[in-house]
Amino acid sequence: MSEPRLVIVDGVRTPFSKMGTDLAQLGADELGRIAVNALLTRTGLDPAIIDEVIFGCVGQPADAANVARVIALRAGIPEHVPAITVHRNCASGCEAITQAYEKITAGRGSVFVVGGAESMSQIPLLYNSSAAAKFGKLARAKTLMQRLRVFSSFRPADFKPRIGLQLGLTDPVCGLNMGETAEILAREHSITRELQDAFAVESHARALAAREKLTEEICPVYLSGKSSKVITMDNGPRKDQTPEVLATLRPVFDRKNGTVTAGNASQITDGAVALLVMSEAKAAELGYKPLGVLTGYAYAGCDPARMGLGPVYAIAKAEDKLGLGVDHADIVEINEAFAAQVLAVLKCLRSEEFARTLGRQRHLGKLPKDRLNVNGGSIALGHPVGATGARLVLTSLKELERRGAKRALVSLCVGGGQGAALWLERN
Repeated sequence: MSEPRLVIVDGVRTPFSKMGTDLAQLGADELGRIAVNALLTRTGLDPAIIDEVIFGCVGQPADAANVARVIALRAGIPEHVPAITVHRNCASGCEAITQAYEKITAGRGSVFVVGGAESMSQIPLLYNSSAAAKFGKLARAKTLMQRLRVFSSFRPADFKPRIGLQLGLTDPVCGLNMGETAEILAREHSITRELQDAFAVESHARALAAREKLTEEICPVYLSGKSSKVITMDNGPRKDQTPEVLATLRPVFDRKNGTVTAGNASQITDGAVALLVMSEAKAAELGYKPLGVLTGYAYAGCDPARMGLGPVYAIAKAEDKLGLGVDHADIVEINEAFAAQVLAVLKCLRSEEFARTLGRQRHLGKLPKDRLNVNGGSIALGHPVGATGARLVLTSLKELERRGAKRALVSLCVGGGQGAALWLERN
């Protein structure tokens, strides 16, 4: 008896907005709620039949523990439906999908709402341990004199915050932040600043050209209060991006010899994605015509200092399991964490020398530009880390449908030295 297959019935996402802009006032829980509400409206699903809600989130809000549960309840999903938050850094949205698949194959449910939500604007500033200890003493002080003694012990350094976002984007094992790992790949694979900037310009151009298409997957976000307005589109893509403009930007991570800038790196972004997935049999029973099916996937580990090469390892592992290589894909989405990182992945995919480091006799394949990130990528659209994996799946399936094509490959690098690769087919 063959294993049940997971199908993606439909999906929706909020607009993606740069940190500190349109969606900054909304937490991950509210962004997720908006996406799930829109999904339930679009699909007409009875929420009572959902077996579980699985959402990815990297910077989980302190005031919404297990944010997937908060999202589910606030979206009107009945309280008998359990929910779990998953975290695999940039591949958290993929993890939500593949966990649903594993639960389906284990007989632990047949209908799931999955996705990811991230408010990078609201990742908090933190006190250092010395200041935290003093605040603890202050809370325990019982008399005015005791409180004054604690107050007098504070120093200016106690009020210098530790930036939560910066900490989250730094790998504690190799000691490098994500941009520094991209600089390593740029040096080792001879990827020039000019090549990176040209890649970034192309990402913006494609995202702008695809703006009308991308509205198919976006739901409006209504903001209340003083800034009352409706957000209906991504605000990351820029019309003024040219190689000349990008050349004026200073390197961020290596000021003296670096090539990675804010212009050729993914944008720090707020947003959420929700997908309705279920077993193929359940979709047929309910009368849904799915967007596509998950045909296989792989996660792989690699050197944390070269985490950007994670897609190469995951694509190779998936090929070993499924017999599918990049040549089999009509559409390929490789998340644009950094232009240098994607260009290094493309170089390694077609390298016989790199293939030998994987124990292979032949390279993994050459990927033409007209099949890669055809609607732009995270350099233009943004990268709300917990949600991006689900966004790539939704975008690629919508594009397969538009083209009448068959197969898509979705891949991401993952902070900490991992890669994800998901194979999808149009139903």
